[in-house]
Amino acid sequence: MARAEWGLQGRGKWVCSYKKTTLIICFLNIAVALYFLRSLYASLYIYSGNVSRNIVMYTPDQLQKMEESIRIRKANKPAKLVKWVRKLEGEFSRGMAVVQFPQHVKQKITNEILQRLRSLNSSGTDIAHDISKKREAVESWRNEKLKEAKLALTDKTSNFTIPHEEAGMLVRALESDWAVLSEEIGLWIPVEVLNEEHDDKPEGELELEEEVLPGRPVPPECHGELHTDYDGAAVRWGLTHHKDSAADCCQACMDHARNAKEGEKKCNIWVYCPSEFGCHSHDIYEHKHQECWLKFAEKPRVNFKNRYPESYRNAHPSAPVIVPWVSGVVSA
Repeated sequence: MARAEWGLQGRGKWVCSYKKTTLIICFLNIAVALYFLRSLYASLYIYSGNVSRNIVMYTPDQLQKMEESIRIRKANKPAKLVKWVRKLEGEFSRGMAVVQFPQHVKQKITNEILQRLRSLNSSGTDIAHDISKKREAVESWRNEKLKEAKLALTDKTSNFTIPHEEAGMLVRALESDWAVLSEEIGLWIPVEVLNEEHDDKPEGELELEEEVLPGRPVPPECHGELHTDYDGAAVRWGLTHHKDSAADCCQACMDHARNAKEGEKKCNIWVYCPSEFGCHSHDIYEHKHQECWLKFAEKPRVNFKNRYPESYRNAHPSAPVIVPWVSGVVSA
């Protein structure tokens, strides 16, 4: 019996000491938390005091000198130069913002111009006169279409053949973006004619002189053909081979054939891109201005000539109406 009482008293003391231990641990945790909070507050106070002490206080004399410096900089600012630069940037941005015509609109414009050109009677001998007539016919069509577009734009209630939403694009394109639109639809009429007195040349060379190519004239042995793309195995890639003119491209082909080693394919076809806007092709590459392709073929064959077929343009919407390349087969 005495042992039992002692056991109960022992367990009571043990329970009592367990509670005390728990209270002591909680008290210590609270004390540690308060200590950390106090340390954090003290560090923030010290940081804010340092920031406030780092504020620079300028004297009135220093402030006056700074204001004078700002005034001098503003007075010496090249206002006229800035104005001219902004004006040039505005003109450049307007020039780059070319109207993007839908394909059916460009096709309609192309058909109208071709119909106007077909109505002309060609003399067949006086090339300069024929080109002048073509230029006048295109300019006459342009003025008539511009007048019609402006009327359709201002008079919304009248029944015009030009929809009102297309009239604004036409007015801008025919006035400020006419050169770019002409390039997109494949219209290329020369300003002047080279060697117009040589009427005894073959028909192929007369066709070459109907349009002006940059650089020196293409020699007769190059047999240059405008709006023509010859097929063949490339012996020199034009993507990394550029020439200043079609004549230089032909000369590169002849030099390649002359210097080719035994067993190598000798260049007998040259293909040149004269357009500043690049030339279309059905491959995956972007063909740029002055590309010069050197090719070889035992039996030269034409890929495209004059105009791209309608079926081809339907399959390739980005293709122009007229073939932009210039090419030829050199004399053996």
